[in-house]
Amino acid sequence: MQWVLYNSATLRLALCVPNHDNGKHMKIEVSRVELQNVLRLRDLYRQELNCQIVHDCLHERGRTAIYLIAVDGAVAGYGALAHGDPRDTVIEFYTLPIHHPSAHTLFRELLAVSQAVKVQAQTNDVLLHLMLHDFTRNVKSDTILFADKLTTRHHLPDVIFRKATEADADHIFRHTHEPVGDWVLETANTIVATGGVYFHYNRPYGDIFMEVAKPFRQRGYGSYLVQELKRVTYELGSVPAARCNVANAASRNTLQKAGFMPCARILSGRVKL
Repeated sequence: MQWVLYNSATLRLALCVPNHDNGKHMKIEVSRVELQNVLRLRDLYRQELNCQIVHDCLHERGRTAIYLIAVDGAVAGYGALAHGDPRDTVIEFYTLPIHHPSAHTLFRELLAVSQAVKVQAQTNDVLLHLMLHDFTRNVKSDTILFADKLTTRHHLPDVIFRKATEADADHIFRHTHEPVGDWVLETANTIVATGGVYFHYNRPYGDIFMEVAKPFRQRGYGSYLVQELKRVTYELGSVPAARCNVANAASRNTLQKAGFMPCARILSGRVKL
């Protein structure tokens, strides 16, 4: 396997640091590169995590800065920073298995070259999660991630789950938290909820969202809709996933009643100066 490294126009920092594994020094180079230069490494990163990666869409939207990490002239891993909101935040860090013992040193140099001000990690991303606690302060969490763990059999009489149509546009309630979805729940000729699936996660994961009209909440419509959206997601050849704010107890209960269970949190912290 051949890896594309970098050219002379890229940002580069070469350092010699002790290699505690063999008593020698290793030369670390951290270089700004294009996304295409680390695609194979990202494949390994995704395989290692084996879960939904919530920031995955930032790459295709051009909102990331990519840094290749080399040790003694050979590819060792890469890091990715998000730009915009959050600003200059490390969101991905991967090293080849042979370099796991040196991950702490490599991450420190990634921070030095990239001048990152924050780190954000899913707690099920073990390596970056560890780096976050080692290199940041004021760690906070506002999002819970969910994975599908149970197939439910909710049934609501006289409720229809169907695809939304153009004729529904004038009859859909005003949404305040989520966008209008491609699927609706209808009862007594009234649309009481809408929902859908986003595919901005890494494939095969799909992100389920929904909203229930305020007069119809706490009647089981939300859990039933999520259950049916899970079914549709699987039928599309994808794996359902979801997230909610840590303070949103109602959404969490709805997701869990539909068979989702918490699998991780998203943490963020400011880099220690």
